Amino acid sequence: MSAVSTRIPALARRDRGRALSWLRYAGTPLIVAAALLTDYLWVHSMRLDSIEQRTLNRDYLVTKTTEHLKLTVIATVLIMAIAVPLGILVSRVRARWVPPLVLGLANIGQATPAIGVLVLLTILYGPGFGIAMTSLVAYSVLPVLRNTLTGIEQVDRSLIEAARGMGMKPAQILLRIELPLAVPVVLAGLRTALVFCVGVATLAAFVNAGGLGDILVNGIKLDRDPVLITGSVVTASIALLVDWAGGLAERILNPKGV
Repeated sequence: MSAVSTRIPALARRDRGRALSWLRYAGTPLIVAAALLTDYLWVHSMRLDSIEQRTLNRDYLVTKTTEHLKLTVIATVLIMAIAVPLGILVSRVRARWVPPLVLGLANIGQATPAIGVLVLLTILYGPGFGIAMTSLVAYSVLPVLRNTLTGIEQVDRSLIEAARGMGMKPAQILLRIELPLAVPVVLAGLRTALVFCVGVATLAAFVNAGGLGDILVNGIKLDRDPVLITGSVVTASIALLVDWAGGLAERILNPKGV
């Protein structure tokens, strides 16, 4: 009888843990879906004028959302291509002053207002997609670079010494030990950079690079609250979903036992 009585609370705790885990991973998509549905119903309950109808229609919203995602994805690929190899290279340098110097330069890009970088580059080279991409990469590269360097440096030195004792070469140690153990930290930096990219990509509208910023600018310029609120809800929804997907990727890609 006592064994049964102790087993029931354990099962209840396990079921409660499963329910909380499910809510943690399904909660964000449900919140986003509820926000988008609420905005959709609210907009369709109003009588939109011709100006609002030109912006709040399916084709325009899909086009601008696709442009925004394109900006975010390309910027993320470039950030990974720059920050991860650079972080690995810096971690290999023995001079202690090199990592602070590299991180300091990357920090300048993030500390500088993105709109200021856009304006400066536009004055020098003119508006366009490349200008927006340069600003996105400069603003969002720091988290991935810093986390790559931190993730590699925090690997237990005894593991590296053991690998050397087994005859592994530096490249093998990097690929088989250091990088796999640094994956959780690198993914956390990538998750942060993705959210940064989604937010900063709205400024691409000011350099004729498209994205959801066009909807926000239209809402402000034309003084149309439905347009402005819809653009804000869609942008925030993408940011939340990107952060949720990043958390899911961290859980899936983390090495077992880490």
